[in-house]
Amino acid sequence: MMLKKDNLLFTAWAASFTAMLGSLYFSEVVGYEPCELCWYQRILMYPIVLVLGIAVVRKDVKAAMYSLALSGIGGLISLYHYGIQKVDVLTDAAPACGRVPCTGMYINWLGFITIPFLALTAFTIIFIASLLILKGKGD
Repeated sequence: MMLKKDNLLFTAWAASFTAMLGSLYFSEVVGYEPCELCWYQRILMYPIVLVLGIAVVRKDVKAAMYSLALSGIGGLISLYHYGIQKVDVLTDAAPACGRVPCTGMYINWLGFITIPFLALTAFTIIFIASLLILKGKGD
C-alpha cells in the first residue's frame, strides 16, 4: 500500500491539531493547570499545527523538516515527563517543577495513559509521518 506524501502531511497535521485541542480541553474546559513540562510540550506542538496546516494547503512537503525537528524534541520531553510520572527511580529524583508538580497525573486511564503519554503519541505520529515524507516514501 502506497501512502501519498499529501496524506502523510495531513496525518501529521491532524495529530498535531488533535493534540492542541486536547491540551486546550484539559486546561480550559476541565481546568487542569499545566505543569512546566506540559508548557514546553505545548510550545513545541502548537507551531506544528500552524506550519503543517499551511503546508497541507500549499502541498509543501518540505515543511516536514520543521515538523520532524519540533516533534523529535517534543517527543523527548514527553518521554522524560512520562518517565518521571511512571518510573519510581525517576519520580523520586524528579526536581520540583513549579506550582504544579510534573510527577502529578490528572488522568491515568487504563493505568498507563497520562497526558504526557497522549502528547508522546501525537509527537510520535508526527515524527514518523515527517520522516516518511523526507525519506521519499509515498511518492
